[in-house]
Amino acid sequence: MLNPNLDDIQLTPDDYQRYSRHLILPEVGLEGQKRLKAASVLCIGTGGLGSPLLLYLAAAGIGRIGIVDFDVVDFSNLQRQVIHGTSWVGKPKIESAKDRIQEINPFCQVDLYETRLSSENALDIIKPYDIVVDGTDNFPTRYLVNDACVLANKPNVYGSIFRFEGQSTVFNYEGGPNYRDLYPEPPPPGMVPSCAEGGVLGILPGIIGVIQATETVKIILGNGNTLSGRLLLYNALEMKFRELKLRPNPIRPIIEKLIDYEEFCGIPQAKAEEAKQQTEIQEMTVTELKALIDSNAKDFVLLDVRNPHEYEIAKIPGSVLVPLPDIENGNGVAKVKDLLNGHRLIAHCKMGGRSAKALAILKEAGIVGTNVKGGINAWSAEVDPAVAQY
Repeated sequence: MLNPNLDDIQLTPDDYQRYSRHLILPEVGLEGQKRLKAASVLCIGTGGLGSPLLLYLAAAGIGRIGIVDFDVVDFSNLQRQVIHGTSWVGKPKIESAKDRIQEINPFCQVDLYETRLSSENALDIIKPYDIVVDGTDNFPTRYLVNDACVLANKPNVYGSIFRFEGQSTVFNYEGGPNYRDLYPEPPPPGMVPSCAEGGVLGILPGIIGVIQATETVKIILGNGNTLSGRLLLYNALEMKFRELKLRPNPIRPIIEKLIDYEEFCGIPQAKAEEAKQQTEIQEMTVTELKALIDSNAKDFVLLDVRNPHEYEIAKIPGSVLVPLPDIENGNGVAKVKDLLNGHRLIAHCKMGGRSAKALAILKEAGIVGTNVKGGINAWSAEVDPAVAQY
């Protein structure tokens, strides 16, 4: 429980009207609303999770909100990142978020940190705030946020989402577990697809983000039973919640300093391996592919390794679908051999990564091919705008 000095915190006539439904709750009341006004919360990220939690924290009357983000608003964000609007596409997310927050609550102090959170700046950025809310979507930053909160002794309100499932808990609160008790080691790079690769139900981060906002408010009020020591799991398709117990690991390593989290998660090694594979695999541009198709050449097979539902969204004319999972499990290798029948192989996916992986697997089976650089997204941008980008 936070223990601010409330002597200098006064509610204005506007506050009494704005928060009247809070003030009549015995669990909040005048003291609770003063606690909210005195509180400071740092949100890492203004994406799917950061959007709803920032909206509700501002509406609840949090006096000071810090936002860390360095991205710009993209059209693909608008399906779930509800703090941003169409007019903000191409502009900084933190500016969009501040504009919306101050429309909701003009009396909230909003601090902006348009930077990537790093081991060099994390402790300085976190220091002024009572609570940190993790709205990030990658493992290096999650470990960084966790370790910085442990070193700074700050509660870390955690959430994550993927496809139709989400989870939330509170780390490093009143002797409770931290992120390393849930994930002692990061998964191998690429094992967990990003939302850009695997997709996410747009409503899902609204549920998890609101849970994070709820936990943040409860910590500030010192009321209720927080998720510390409990991992809440949510499945939107089944509309089910379940809960797992979390306990501190007595033999976990002591966090003494911030480290290189990219290195810790194996990102440089994975990038080096990917670069090595790409140098070993021949590439062609989409304009070169277009010229080849226009020449009416019949000596090649254009292989699309995306998933079937992606193939329904958009396709390059003449392409044949053999999804990467089929190639990975071996069933698709024989199909590719039958398709080739002496022809050369050209492969593509959405952006070029999955097709490069497929070609590396096929190469081990004795099938050499060429990768289309940039995939179907590059085809849409440079050759045929009528092909949908997604």
